[in-house]
Amino acid sequence: MAKDAIEGLEPKLLWESFYGITRVPRPSKKEEKIREHVIKWAEENNFNFREDQTGNIVIDVPATPGYENKPIIVLQGHLDMVCEKNKGTEHDFDNDPIEIMKEGDWIKAKGTTLGADNGIGVAAAMAAALDPEMVHGPLEILCTVDEETGMTGVGGLSSNFLKGKTLLNMDSEEDGAFYVGCAGGQDTVGVFDIQTTDPKKGMKPYELTVTGLKGGHSGLDIANGRANAIRLLAQLLHRLSEVNFRIAHIDGGSLRNAIPREAEVIIFIDPQDEDKINNISDKFVKESVLEFTSTDPGLVVNFKKVDNKYHEVFRKKFAKKLISCLLAIPHGIMAMNHDIPGLVDTSTNLATVKIEGDSVKVGTSQRSSIESAKINITNMVASVFELADAEVKIGDGYPGWQPNMKSELLKTGKKVFAEQFGVEPEVKAIHAGLETGLLGSKYPGMDMISFGPTIEGAHSPDEKINVVTVEKFYKLLKGILAEYAK
Repeated sequence: MAKDAIEGLEPKLLWESFYGITRVPRPSKKEEKIREHVIKWAEENNFNFREDQTGNIVIDVPATPGYENKPIIVLQGHLDMVCEKNKGTEHDFDNDPIEIMKEGDWIKAKGTTLGADNGIGVAAAMAAALDPEMVHGPLEILCTVDEETGMTGVGGLSSNFLKGKTLLNMDSEEDGAFYVGCAGGQDTVGVFDIQTTDPKKGMKPYELTVTGLKGGHSGLDIANGRANAIRLLAQLLHRLSEVNFRIAHIDGGSLRNAIPREAEVIIFIDPQDEDKINNISDKFVKESVLEFTSTDPGLVVNFKKVDNKYHEVFRKKFAKKLISCLLAIPHGIMAMNHDIPGLVDTSTNLATVKIEGDSVKVGTSQRSSIESAKINITNMVASVFELADAEVKIGDGYPGWQPNMKSELLKTGKKVFAEQFGVEPEVKAIHAGLETGLLGSKYPGMDMISFGPTIEGAHSPDEKINVVTVEKFYKLLKGILAEYAK
């Protein structure tokens, strides 16, 4: 039974809240069930709540008796989760609960993303509202929707939805750190009109797949230099140019904010070329494993004959243009921060390639803490698409969060952390989008920090959360709320 995984874990209220959240499907843009879960919880505990047209929820939690006149503190997390699963894992994210398990000091899921990003933040807020040992002034629990696919939830917030002026975002993934800044983001998509023809007589369909990669968050993990399945597939197809092949179908990646772990293509070939393609693929894998020996040693390329479900193939000239585009689109780190060691300033992610109707859509995402740099790298990617005769679609994007090192909330958080743990916390910025960027633009002057327990492998089926740091995270939350209640 999945609930056995949290047996004996502390704080009990938090883990029980988190377990309840894992039982509720909550893909991005499909948050109806988790919204119902949160609203039912608020009603059962006699908390007033309000909703906006976007689907965000604010729950008003009364202060601990005697602290009613203290400043309102906003506790914020997002309801949706990234839905990724391993190949071969049977799981319907629209209907099935997440099956969690415990491995040592970690909680993870069976073959899927766990959803600790950001279920653990929402669970912490729910626990704080019910904890009889928690001392706090008035609280607003802000539960936003659709964070993972564009932050449209927080983007739709009105400027009068919140009353509090101090906000604790609980969507960070590193114990012992306060985050005070984040990157802004932008999506850029290239749309190709497919040009097809009939496969030549005697050609047969084969499937070529790239799997076994780690993938990960396109912001948090981009500095790790992990392999990109779409880029590797394009490189392999380029090497196969000495063989007469035709593409019938191509698919890679799943989300704009995840480094693609898997990619596949259906190609028609003369069966006599099967051995030659196997030899080229084997050599390619050996060389690529050397290139990514420390990041993705599990790279696997499979090549096999499949049943014929395709009646048309890409024209050779069109296929070459698409492959060249996938090779030319920049991917990875573009610039590092000069002031904070190890912080990526600007990056871009080659995220997806999908066939939709009569089009091939190539999705990318750009990030930077500097607005002009974000615009420049977006224009670079768009230019590659334009040179390949693709239609370019650029999203609205979202702003970054400028660090405020003089923040009163940061000062309080550092004081509480040092008192509780005997060391100073790290103060960082993150190369990923946080809702605080948009919150800051909608609520100028909002004092904010972001913190959380250690989560590894976010946005991939390797996602796991460290139980020891969850206890520390909740203790820190309790301490900060108590300090503001003084």
